[in-house]
Amino acid sequence: MTIKTIFFDMDGTLLPMDQDYFISSYMKMLAAKLAPHGYEPGEMINSIWSGCHDMFSNDGSVKNEVRFWERMEKIYGERTAALYPLLDEFYSVDFKQASRFCGHTPKSAELLAKLKAAGYRLVLATNPVFPAVAVEARIEWAGVMKEDFELITTYENVSHCKPNPDYYREILSLLLLDPTECLMVGNDVEDDMVAESVGMKVFLLTDCLINKKNADITAYPQGGFEELAAFIGI
Repeated sequence: MTIKTIFFDMDGTLLPMDQDYFISSYMKMLAAKLAPHGYEPGEMINSIWSGCHDMFSNDGSVKNEVRFWERMEKIYGERTAALYPLLDEFYSVDFKQASRFCGHTPKSAELLAKLKAAGYRLVLATNPVFPAVAVEARIEWAGVMKEDFELITTYENVSHCKPNPDYYREILSLLLLDPTECLMVGNDVEDDMVAESVGMKVFLLTDCLINKKNADITAYPQGGFEELAAFIGI
């Protein structure tokens, strides 16, 4: 097995969390931030989800950021202009408080340090529905450094989302990678193990396992950080 590049998911992988709890909690923070500016909380949360849906179904013709804001403009019209600075401020300042909705493990930083020292190329393959500033905040919460990664996917720089296999193809194309020399590590069976369909190897990190469709996972290499290190051979 020849692995030269390792892709890591973020939420539930490098950053331990109950994803449903994290999303619902941070969404409430966002709605509360925008309510004083005239954006009704329930409508705002539904609007954000609509924008996410459009990003999940993006056909690759534009970046995910464009897809998201196209939806906001359809919903809010001229009021969309006021949302730009408000969301920027939320993700730059208020979002930092959402770290309390996550866990933490020193194993993430320890493993990445070993991989970097061993010469592996690293990619942060987090589902690109957040702006870069929000992704960088979560990188900090995980105790790792953005400099560890050759590419960090955000809604500004890619045009697909998981579980679309084209998300992985897009990264492979951007970095001129051979999929047979790449490993995807993630905790979500549907979103992360689909990388296998484009020729990549996969490892299912089970500490915060997500298996919404109750798929048979017995065929996947799997386990915690210790088993992952052994699988890679470091």
